[in-house]
Amino acid sequence: MSDRPLLLVSNDDGIDAPGILALRTALATFADVYTVAPQTEQSAKSHSITLHHPLRFHEVEEHVWAVDGTPADCVYVAFFLKDLLPRRPDMVVSGINHGPNLGNDVHYSGTVAAAREGALRGVRSIALSNSSTNMEGAAQYAKRFCRQLLQTTAPQGQAVLLNINFPPVPPKGVRATRLGLRLYSDDVEVRDDPRGRHYLWIGGPGGATSEPVQGADTEALEEGFISVTPLSIEATQPDHLGVAAYVAGSKEVR
Repeated sequence: MSDRPLLLVSNDDGIDAPGILALRTALATFADVYTVAPQTEQSAKSHSITLHHPLRFHEVEEHVWAVDGTPADCVYVAFFLKDLLPRRPDMVVSGINHGPNLGNDVHYSGTVAAAREGALRGVRSIALSNSSTNMEGAAQYAKRFCRQLLQTTAPQGQAVLLNINFPPVPPKGVRATRLGLRLYSDDVEVRDDPRGRHYLWIGGPGGATSEPVQGADTEALEEGFISVTPLSIEATQPDHLGVAAYVAGSKEVR
């Protein structure tokens, strides 16, 4: 059995996306890389999994599989389809996404969801997103980040989950950051199909602005830095336990 680390790679742009191809190539220089990724683009699918129809998958090449499902489906399949992986992965690496995943984007992002699925399974995970088209350059940074995370001692409790974004310009450096706040021109447009039936197009015209938040990932990218943001998989909001107790009609908070 290989003594190299085993890395599970996925994404939301699809199995043939330039970002995942560059990532696989870079990581293979020091690790055994297994790829399970969507057959087609699955952007903004968040953490949805497919429960009500069968998934089809096929082997693209050695250690590379395509699944006609969501990013979370792909990581789930990799963990639980018998004999697909030779052992439990040492890390899940998702990306490199074409376009950023900053601030509240992480709630919608399929890229982040693939990494989060790994963290939910107790495996340290990284999501990578790139605001430029230089995927090879980002992949070299990704290689460094993955090696450094493998060398860390995992803290007790949740597995480490990092969201990393590359700026649209050659990076000035790297910053540890928190999530910022992205603002979109949200809208719902009603259109008619050729038969006169209404349909909806959601999401607005595209593009986003950010609120000023000190130490945020949005701020780092605007200033030309790579952002490295730790995310939590703990969904409880402890500051609101008192509100929950009041709504429950009890002063007891567990």
